[in-house]
Amino acid sequence: MKLYYSPGACSLSPHIALEEAGLSYEAIAAPTKTHKLPDGSDYYAVNPLGYVPFLVLDDGTTLREGPAIVQYIADQVPAKNLAPANGSIARYKLQEWLTFIGTELHKNFSPLFSPATPDEMKTAARDKIAGRLKFVEGELAGKPYLMGDTFSVADPYLFTVTNWAALTGVDLSSYSNLLAFRARMAARPGVVAAMKAEGLIK
Repeated sequence: MKLYYSPGACSLSPHIALEEAGLSYEAIAAPTKTHKLPDGSDYYAVNPLGYVPFLVLDDGTTLREGPAIVQYIADQVPAKNLAPANGSIARYKLQEWLTFIGTELHKNFSPLFSPATPDEMKTAARDKIAGRLKFVEGELAGKPYLMGDTFSVADPYLFTVTNWAALTGVDLSSYSNLLAFRARMAARPGVVAAMKAEGLIK
């Protein structure tokens, strides 16, 4: 299995999931700014869309989009309980979280990374993010993880996206439950391993 990633991008989420799963994989840097792979080849030849994450299975099958990839990873190791069983209401709740993070948080952070985004649009994006994080803050009350007491593949996605706050001027200081969640996540060996591999921490 090969995971194409860009350091610190949303691909950190499946990178963490792979570490948590204990699966054998190869991580290949595909920087979103250059689209040049370590061997000098063009990443667009691998993934025509040019973004990450992108997973290539041993048989050549490919998967893109983080929420699909992390569920695939979880389903390879059911004993690890990284995702509830398919068909259960809990699985749909996991998908609910993955969708929320992708559409309500991830996509609202995106314009904050672009120098071309007008300041008023950036302010509107930060306001939208603040409102969504207030909701997350309430949902994390009394719970160590998004799904309750059990870590799931939704947690690395939230951790990854909220990592971008410091880079984009989003203030997390008023979200004590979220900060506690982030500290809990940062201490997990799988998170540490993935972040070290991407050069995000020493």
